[in-house]
Amino acid sequence: MKTDLTDTTSSKINKALVLGRRAIGTPAVGMVLTLVIVTDEENAYDALKAANDASREHPSRTLVVIKRVSRSPRDRSKARLDAEVRLGADASTGETVVLRLYGEVGDHAQSVVLPLLLPDAPVVVWWPVNAPTDPAKDPLGALAQRRVTDTYASEQPIQELTARADAYTPGDTDLSWTRITPWRSMLAAALDQVVCEVTSAEVEGEEFNPSVELLAMWLAERLKIPVRRSTSAGPGLTSVRMETSSGPIVLDRPDGSLATLSIQGQPDRAVALKRRETAELIAEELRRLDPDDTYATALKFGLERLDEEAAVTAPAPEPEAAQAAAEPAAKPAPKKAPAKKAAAK
Repeated sequence: MKTDLTDTTSSKINKALVLGRRAIGTPAVGMVLTLVIVTDEENAYDALKAANDASREHPSRTLVVIKRVSRSPRDRSKARLDAEVRLGADASTGETVVLRLYGEVGDHAQSVVLPLLLPDAPVVVWWPVNAPTDPAKDPLGALAQRRVTDTYASEQPIQELTARADAYTPGDTDLSWTRITPWRSMLAAALDQVVCEVTSAEVEGEEFNPSVELLAMWLAERLKIPVRRSTSAGPGLTSVRMETSSGPIVLDRPDGSLATLSIQGQPDRAVALKRRETAELIAEELRRLDPDDTYATALKFGLERLDEEAAVTAPAPEPEAAQAAAEPAAKPAPKKAPAKKAAAK
């Protein structure tokens, strides 16, 4: 069921929701949270589709806030709110309200959203694109317990990641961090299978991918080792190699679907490690509404500190290994030395 409201108010939207539930025969409200999506017209369809797919696991009231651009001074002086109320099959298992804000009302979106929040239910705000630098201080972000951004969709992902670290507030999270959950699980499980000391690591992925930086910072913070990053053709993360006292541990995924886990002394194993859709990422974030402390510690580790430690070569476990590594640079000198001694004799 779909209802269009032009030049409306929040109270009229609430009334349309009640009447719609009665019309389809479900007067009770069974949603567990309110998901607020702040986006533009270009990305609204994809974001709403992902939210509807995620609502099968987390029935929710989805509020899509779209701030329309007014091209003339006359349009900017007029404040108008249009809404589209979707229930039943048009809204998956929850309720959907698409809000289009025109003129000055776009600067006060929180006053439109606040009356539409479910009572006594948590609020999650998601910015698929164009997230504020400090989500917690945003008027809409201040209404939420969790604030979800995606630095991968920003124009300068690495700089954006640094800004997120400086402005971090408990409750913030990023889909670039959610994307590496299977990688972190597989690497932790691999280290549980062998007794060893990790000396260094290398993370390989496509250029300008914040997930590469987050995974590297997580490894450096947890294992207290230098972590290097290298560039590949992608897609996404392609490989993680950890040097240990028992031999290298490699998790390689060249095709974005199937990975190979290699541990010294054990046969290689194929691991399903496909790239997940946005709906799966949002569903994972909605499973927990408390602050993600692991994300906070990895994010606050800092890219500058990561670069400094990665520039220092990890100490070799044996002195002979360090001597062997230095031999190539010292080889040219010994070749001339015997000739000089022979001439002296």
